[in-house]
Amino acid sequence: MMPSELLVSESATGGIVTVGNFDGVHRGHQSMLSTVRQQADERSLPTIVVTFDPHPLNVLKPDVNLPRLSSVTRRRQLLQRYGADEVVVLPVTTELLNMTPEHFFCSIVRDQLHAVGIVEGPDFRFGRNRAGDTEVLRELCEENDVELIVIPPILAGQTMISSTMIRRLLSEGNVADAVNLLGHPYSLSGNVVRGAGRGTDLGFPTANVAAVDVMLPADGVYAGVTTIAGAPYRVAVSIGPNPTFSDQSHKVECHVLDFSRDLYDEALAVDLLSEIRSLRPFRDAAALQTQIAADLIRCRQIVAI
Repeated sequence: MMPSELLVSESATGGIVTVGNFDGVHRGHQSMLSTVRQQADERSLPTIVVTFDPHPLNVLKPDVNLPRLSSVTRRRQLLQRYGADEVVVLPVTTELLNMTPEHFFCSIVRDQLHAVGIVEGPDFRFGRNRAGDTEVLRELCEENDVELIVIPPILAGQTMISSTMIRRLLSEGNVADAVNLLGHPYSLSGNVVRGAGRGTDLGFPTANVAAVDVMLPADGVYAGVTTIAGAPYRVAVSIGPNPTFSDQSHKVECHVLDFSRDLYDEALAVDLLSEIRSLRPFRDAAALQTQIAADLIRCRQIVAI
């Protein structure tokens, strides 16, 4: 469907709108959603979030393959958690990316969403070649009787919080810092498949999670939490190869603490909270067992359930 033909439900019209990628729905995004919510509540209007799939950069430069921080499903859940009544997902096509700022605003924001107000951050860009900025947006809003609010940046130190910053932290294995900027755990999900069975042999059975569709942190061991049949469980997650056994295949292995049932062929979602240690080879299986036991103690200390 072409952007100019996009049809939205009546409940996603006539409200306060914000437009962006919202990948990860971090603390900066949450601040924007809070303002949208406040403005909408004051007028008894709906809050409407417009997001994109796939990320525009992956259409413009497919060789870059920018990793996602959140699937569309997870992003929608987070956006609704932080204040969105309606989430409109725009399919990213070359036609959409070639729309001028004026065309995008008039076709989508004005004519289809019938926006009463719009809220954006100071670095907002839109339209072909990112030609539109907040000043262009302000002119378009004034011409079309749409109120505009540009929120101040949300900073980490002296730098504005961004999805790019969070990707960098994850690539360095700094999950705790990434979670701090996100304002919520970093979620991984996939299907449990059969592995080599080494975890069971060592006394620490693992669920091997395949087809994870978001960015993986750097190779290492991490602490997290999962929910199975409505109950929370601590999880120690090993991401990467197994150097002790000269196994170079890249895996996501999850040991669910205080849990014994196998999870083969089931979906498993894990919320990562912090790093425990980097990966390294051990002299033998006994040394690895000792380290895993220490990892699980650390996991219990980090994760409160």
